[in-house]
Amino acid sequence: MAVFRIEKTKDYTVMSNYHLRDRDLTLKAKGLISLMLSLPDSWDYSLAGLSCICGDGISSVRSGVNELEKRGYLIRRRIREVNGQLGDVEYTVLEQPRGTVENPAVSVDKSPPARDKPMYGKPICENPTLVDPMYAERTESITNLTHELKVKSSS
Repeated sequence: MAVFRIEKTKDYTVMSNYHLRDRDLTLKAKGLISLMLSLPDSWDYSLAGLSCICGDGISSVRSGVNELEKRGYLIRRRIREVNGQLGDVEYTVLEQPRGTVENPAVSVDKSPPARDKPMYGKPICENPTLVDPMYAERTESITNLTHELKVKSSS
């Protein structure tokens, strides 16, 4: 068996092994959450900011973030400004997903959503009325103009 010795002198991260042993996460998601847990709280957790420090593009980082959010390791929330406009996105990175046996703070309902009966009705199949009645007059004038041009060009 091989022996690995790692000398930890400075600049290393201590994190939970929970996400590393989660078989439902892809390797990309495991690496992304490890990277996010190693960054300081003041870091720019935007998709562009994360893609700058890893070798993947924004769309790859987006799919990893979506997977982490779907699995419960990441919570994104839009912050509203004082005037009501949407502002920055607040990222909450969790070492263990919410709703697990170890972290029962939030229960996850895995039952399928209830389906409503669709409303049946006869669709309206009439000809719609023209909103701009001037459109018919313009069509007639264009048709007359093209007819006049054809007559002149043939003579």
